[in-house]
Amino acid sequence: MTVTVLLFASYADALGLPSIELSLPAGATVGDALRQVSAFPGAGQVPTAPLVAVNERYSRLDQVLAPGDELAIIPPVAGG
Repeated sequence: MTVTVLLFASYADALGLPSIELSLPAGATVGDALRQVSAFPGAGQVPTAPLVAVNERYSRLDQVLAPGDELAIIPPVAGG
């Protein structure tokens, strides 16, 4: 199955991409997708357990993904 990983702010800058298309086996979880992302150059700046959302809803690492899902890796945000 294919899922889209959306990257924002410092994560997009570190990987040099705003999004990544991943091919994952059926039954793959958010954690599985993050492990695949960690193999990309620059992914060392993405924590192993970042804040994530699947289809615009906050998610846990053990959530099972479905074909066509959008997984957003959300960087920390500071305001003033």
